[in-house]
Amino acid sequence: MKPRIAVTVGDPRGIGPEVVSDVLSDPPAPADFVVIGPGDLIASIPAAEHVEVAGFEGGSLDAESAGRLCGIAIEKAAALALSGEVAAMVTAPVEKRALHLAGFDFPGHTEMLAHLAGGPPVAMMLASDELKVVLASTHLPLKEAIAGLSTEQLIAVGEITLRSLKDLWSIDRPRIAFCAVNPHAGEGGDFGCEDFEIVRPAAEALGAAGPLPADTVFVRATRGEFDAVVAPFHDIGMTAVKMASFGRAVNVTLGLPFIRTSPDHGTAMDIAGRGVADSSSMRKAVELAVTLSGNS
Repeated sequence: MKPRIAVTVGDPRGIGPEVVSDVLSDPPAPADFVVIGPGDLIASIPAAEHVEVAGFEGGSLDAESAGRLCGIAIEKAAALALSGEVAAMVTAPVEKRALHLAGFDFPGHTEMLAHLAGGPPVAMMLASDELKVVLASTHLPLKEAIAGLSTEQLIAVGEITLRSLKDLWSIDRPRIAFCAVNPHAGEGGDFGCEDFEIVRPAAEALGAAGPLPADTVFVRATRGEFDAVVAPFHDIGMTAVKMASFGRAVNVTLGLPFIRTSPDHGTAMDIAGRGVADSSSMRKAVELAVTLSGNS
């Protein structure tokens, strides 16, 4: 039986509706798709079912209204996933500022979905055929991300990563590595103490490699030495995976009681409606959602 997959069209001012329409016109894997968004935009998108977010028209929204539409659509998709009516959800990009204006006070999809699911510990993974990277912290200023780093936090993220690699990717004995915070993994303390004091104990507790310098650990992972790398903060992990796989990477929220994927790009409002948007990452997000639904 084909899985049912919920797909939100994201911020209607961006490229979400057009990349969703393009992908579902020729799906990368067999599934029954449930498309969620404003009625005027989703009516023409091929799907087994359309769930309208009533009261909105996609073509004429200010930022606050667009944020409210996106927030409601995410809530509807999560409710379908939590009830078991869909096996996974795929989310097109939203603008964080718009969500905040509409009263959805979360840094992004990851944190909002964790809240809707009852608050389980979650982690953000960027996954591609070449590389899987899990972020120990997401949308924080660098100063705050490093100040908030702790061994307990890294162990929690590492445990979620190991469990997800087993349960979703069916890897019996997953191998993970921890990326260092400082140049040369701190060079024995000469370039900072975080790697020795914080990262190494986490790696040892989980039987993982690390801390390994950022300038080599991702290369080693792309060559097959590790199944995933835990990055200490947002940009070091995102830069690595996008250099390796831009347009082919997928954002996966680990730790939720359902599967959630999304493309690795933003709303791209500057090119929306011009017919030049690349749907490759959305295609990969839909394909991975179907695949992981079968694995789990």
